[in-house]
Amino acid sequence: MKKKLKLEGLDCANCAYEIEEALKKEGLKAYVDFAGKQAVIEGDVEKAKRIIRRTEPTVRILEGDEGHDHGDEMNIRKELIFIFSSAALFVLGIIFRNELHNTPYSAGEYAVFMSSYLLSGGRILYSAGRNIRHGKVFDENFLMAVATIGAIIIHELPEAVGVMLFFQVGEFFQGISVNRSRRSIRALLEIRPDHANLKTDGKIITVPPENISPGDIIVVKPGEKIPLDGEVLEGRTQVDTSPLTGESVPVGVGPGDTVLAGSINGSGMITVMVTKSLEKSSIYRILELVENARSKKSETEQFITRFARYYTPAVVLGALAVAILPPLLIPGAGFSEWIYRALVLLVISCPCALVISIPLGYFGGVGRASHRGILVKGSKYLDALAELDTVVFDKTGTLTKGVFRVTKIVPENGFTEEELLSMAAAAESSSTHPIARSIIEAYGKEIDPETVKEYREISGHGIMARIDGREVIAGNDRLLHLRKIEHGACDVKGTVVHLAVDGNYAGYILISDEVKDDAKKAIEELRAMGIRTVMLTGDSEIAASLVAKELGVERYFAELLPEEKLDILEKLKEKAGKVAFVGDGINDAPVIARADVGIAMGGLGSEAAIETADVVIMTDAPSRVPEAIRTGQRTRHIVWENIGFAMGVKGIFIALGIVGMATMWEAVFADVGVALIAVFNALRILR
Repeated sequence: MKKKLKLEGLDCANCAYEIEEALKKEGLKAYVDFAGKQAVIEGDVEKAKRIIRRTEPTVRILEGDEGHDHGDEMNIRKELIFIFSSAALFVLGIIFRNELHNTPYSAGEYAVFMSSYLLSGGRILYSAGRNIRHGKVFDENFLMAVATIGAIIIHELPEAVGVMLFFQVGEFFQGISVNRSRRSIRALLEIRPDHANLKTDGKIITVPPENISPGDIIVVKPGEKIPLDGEVLEGRTQVDTSPLTGESVPVGVGPGDTVLAGSINGSGMITVMVTKSLEKSSIYRILELVENARSKKSETEQFITRFARYYTPAVVLGALAVAILPPLLIPGAGFSEWIYRALVLLVISCPCALVISIPLGYFGGVGRASHRGILVKGSKYLDALAELDTVVFDKTGTLTKGVFRVTKIVPENGFTEEELLSMAAAAESSSTHPIARSIIEAYGKEIDPETVKEYREISGHGIMARIDGREVIAGNDRLLHLRKIEHGACDVKGTVVHLAVDGNYAGYILISDEVKDDAKKAIEELRAMGIRTVMLTGDSEIAASLVAKELGVERYFAELLPEEKLDILEKLKEKAGKVAFVGDGINDAPVIARADVGIAMGGLGSEAAIETADVVIMTDAPSRVPEAIRTGQRTRHIVWENIGFAMGVKGIFIALGIVGMATMWEAVFADVGVALIAVFNALRILR
């Protein structure tokens, strides 16, 4: 059982990494989400709380969402009081510096500047000392403490205070930006209904959705969110499913239709019988999927957190070398000047821009995709989407509508159309395949189950059954060859179901399927992106070639058994680099699982899709596949922009600092400015 703990005061991505490592070291399954300010624990929750408090004593643990925003507001007010008090003393010290310096032992100067320093940097000094006690020496608090204390020792009081004050101002604005981005991302996912109108004993009472059970009757008023999955009993309305699917076109519903939690009711009032409890409803599964997505970090994200652990110690050692070696090796070089340059390096080198903006970038990518009805199970799959070379599509239900209808019945060898359709319907009566359903629908009569005996489904071929004592087979051309039944050539356009009775060919039924409206657009967009397209299907060669030609698919493979689809995917992976497979998530689960990126179409009601796929397209629209790829590409592009920008600017200022062309003032502006720009840049993914 997973438990979520809200972590108030988790303002450092490196701290989140440290907490996660500490939890794992103690044998707990856990991940700490810096962007979402929470820890997800599987195991002993009380033990986890103790570890979190020990690792980061300043982090406050909350269970649930209550008090979170209020706590942020309180912290903002408190921060502003300290910042303004420190700034006032700092300005006072600058204006009257000469007078204060001329007091006995410069006591006035130290009193004013040190008061300002402690107001702005007291928390940083405390955090640095606390971390050292817990064996965590190298972090941004340590860097700032050493840099500013060093400046005080060489009597650069205004610079020490100014650096600490501007660092705190930068951290303040950075914190506001991070919290705002968190709220922006959360707003994309705020689709959880907060109440339900329960109809009981002729009355309507308002209750939380979690108190509703399957079979209960609820009333959904115009404009309200539908709180749970259910079936409409009374009323007609238009339902906006865009919060779930990203599809803005309203859907008309009436008695007998299914409605999904999280959808928004239009202008009509409907009475709904609940079919699923909250934890099993579509909305709950979506939110859980998005929450869990944060645990599957990309290689870039994992690299940056590892990099930060080694980067800071390396910076400290480098600064130490700059402070000590030149005065010893260069004639005339003074310790004071090179110590100052070393302190400048410490300020410049804080890794905040990287460790904050990169998780936010991926978090935003997952949030943005989910808002568009594309559920990505982790940032590592955003990266995988960005690297795709080939997209392989299943045909039926993915590129085509999967809504089959009988268009032609061709009896042979003395059978009539009625006999052929009757036997086919009886043979297919136990199958749930769309083709079988279309034959039963075309027959339109009751089928006596007692007439069907020895039913057997042959995967990838068809069905064998004994009907009224006669052996009937219904399936594809391969099934006839398997049973060595002679039949004429059947060169027709569409999906064909052949029938044979007692070993004699009885004729065939032609079934047509329609291509989805946006399937061609999806293929064209993928081709424009330089991504190859392939189609796999168990359907006939003729039906497959027609669809492939109409859509412009580069390659197709027809008449495939499920295991043959897997074999072809393996061969494509060997030759084509990163390969995605797009299927319905049920019949194609093995292929979806084996692809570099498994994409399930129309997965809203499919447990298999949710479980197996890496990406779930909530609608049946193939055009969402290139959109998912673009989201992955855009997210990775922004992330690497931040990495390049942060490393580039810091590299330049480190070089300037070493040669003495950058002061501590410029260093703090470079550090804080880079972090703020990187955070703002990460938010672009939301637009």
